[in-house]
Amino acid sequence: AILYEDLQPVFADVDEHLCLDPRSAAERITPRTRAVCFVGLGGNAGRYEEIRDLCRERGLRLILDAAHMAGTGIHGRQAGWDADAAVFSFQAVKNLPTADSGMICFADPALDEEVRKWTWLGINKDTYARTLQGGTYKWLYDVEHVGYKYHGNSIMAALGLVSIRYLEEDNEHRRRLAAWYDEDLANIPGVPGVETVPMREGTVPSRHLYQVLVDDRDEVMAGMNRRNVFPGVHYRDNTLYRMYAHGDGTCPAARRASERLISLPMHLRLGREEVRRVAAALREAISERTAERGQA
Repeated sequence: AILYEDLQPVFADVDEHLCLDPRSAAERITPRTRAVCFVGLGGNAGRYEEIRDLCRERGLRLILDAAHMAGTGIHGRQAGWDADAAVFSFQAVKNLPTADSGMICFADPALDEEVRKWTWLGINKDTYARTLQGGTYKWLYDVEHVGYKYHGNSIMAALGLVSIRYLEEDNEHRRRLAAWYDEDLANIPGVPGVETVPMREGTVPSRHLYQVLVDDRDEVMAGMNRRNVFPGVHYRDNTLYRMYAHGDGTCPAARRASERLISLPMHLRLGREEVRRVAAALREAISERTAERGQA
């Protein structure tokens, strides 16, 4: 989205939560900075409020990438209520899935009104508004500028309206899975420790992801695969991609994390026994790799 508008993305580093580090962000702000984007990776709130305060001090817009944060609570409120814009994903594997689509929320009603036109081909009145409006010419609408077909549909909306009833229950199960992972991966005698990505205290995370950091990540993942467990990686350091090569080397913490990250299975069909099996596969794969290094 930044590049579509011919703007230049500037990368700041991450903290222990793998979210935007306020100190790094402050160092990267210049007179040319237009906005700051905070990504709640895995549903983690990180140090979001410090970033919010930084934006207010510097007069910058705050955009919250809340793709993983449906249901993440900060002081009893949905994350993003105090951002200039908060963007949620309802893609098929997200916490609130509608097969695809998403939602963008604005603090400024004028921005909300304008973006609704951009998402509907520049048309200034949607079908719902035309239907409710009185008068002979209620069908009449105008096209004010170029726009896009960037909106969901009634089928997706129906899925979302039903799914949202179960969002908190589903997220509670995810938090229960995370607690079981914490229990099974903690302090195992004779097995090297597994470093987990911590959730911000005082928040209620959506727990879209459960992430750990391990040495020799690729070899450990291969060991888990041999045990029929197939974790993922979320994500690579963005500056490793060719299109963002201008930022290479600017985010050492993100680079180190991206080389060690594993996302363990985390979905609603997991139960206690499945978590035990995944944790055992991880521990065994780490022990196997440790033994291989000792023999080298």
